[in-house]
Formats: sequence, structure tokens, C-alpha cells
Amino acid sequence: MTLYAAAPARRSRQILGDLLFLTWIGAWIWAGFRARDTVLELAAPGHATTAAAGDIARRLRDVEDRIADVPLVGDDLTGPFGGMANQADGLAAAGASMVETVGQLALAVGLAVALIPVLLVAVIHVPVRARFVRRAHAARRAARQLSAAGDGAGESALSELFALRALANQPVRKLAAITADPVAAWRDGDEAAIRRLADLELRDLGVRR
Repeated sequence: MTLYAAAPARRSRQILGDLLFLTWIGAWIWAGFRARDTVLELAAPGHATTAAAGDIARRLRDVEDRIADVPLVGDDLTGPFGGMANQADGLAAAGASMVETVGQLALAVGLAVALIPVLLVAVIHVPVRARFVRRAHAARRAARQLSAAGDGAGESALSELFALRALANQPVRKLAAITADPVAAWRDGDEAAIRRLADLELRDLGVRR
């Protein structure tokens, strides 16, 4: 698989682009974790409420158990303590529910902060890189097939094919640097010009002859 162009300038741009993309991903993942941690700080009151209410409920039930041992009046006196313990349990459950809600919110915020910027760039960068890899792979396969003849005919066909692609794909300034009239050179079978045009296209596709 050819990931980068053979032309040094374009290869450098591709490598730099990939490094910047990876840096972009890493930066926003870090920002997502920071955002999540910031939101999770909102759960501190819920944790405190859950701990305090649970402790109160345990103490009230302990008192309830001790009062229940008092002869004759123990059962009558335990009622208020049991009711208060139940209310404390309800408060602890509310605190736990708040903690869970904040945790879900923190996860959603962290994912949104990390994924949205990454996806906005990925929808541009990834298709461009995938298209290059696909074209380079197809060009390499075609080059191998045409060169397999080994009798010069394949080499000539290879040059003509990729020279024609160069005429369609390459900037005019690059074509003009090879010959003043590249179309006429290809049409007239100028072997030197055709080979240089083909090499230009092959390098752009990440393939060396």
C-alpha cells in the first residue's frame, strides 16, 4: 500500500498533514477529558449528600435498634426514628441519582467536545488521503501489469498511459516545464517528452517507474 507520494515536496506535505491531523485528534481528546472532568466536579454536592444522608440513616437505625430493646415502650418509641431513617435513605438516593445524572452529562459533554472538531476535519482529510491511496494503488498495479511484458511494448504503453493522465491532471505550469506543447508531443509520439510526462504523473501518484 502506497501512503505517500514519491515526489518529495508532495510527500512532505502529506506527512505534515497527517501529523497535524493526529495532533488535532490528540488535542481535542485531551480537551474532551478536561471538559468531562470539569462537569464531574458538579457531582461533588451529590456525593456529599449521599454520604451524609447514608451516615444519618445508619445512625438513626442504630438508635432505633437500641430503643426497641427498652421494655414496654420500646416499640412505640422506634416509629419516629424509623421514619427519619427512611427519609434520610430517600435523600441519599436523590444524591446518588444526581451523581449518576452528572456522570452521564459529563460523558456526553466530553464526547461532544472531542468528536465534533475531529469529525469536522476528518470528513475532509480522510477522504483526500483515501483517494490518494486508492489512486496510487491502482497506478502501481497498472504499472506492474504493463511492465510485466518485458519487451519494451509494456514500457511504452505505460509511458503513453500515464503521460495522457498527466495531460488531464497536472497543472499547466508543470506541463509547460517539460515541453512547450505537451499535447502535440504526446500526439506526435515524442518519446522523451512522453516519458517525462509519465514520470510526472507517476511521482504525483506515489509510484516510481
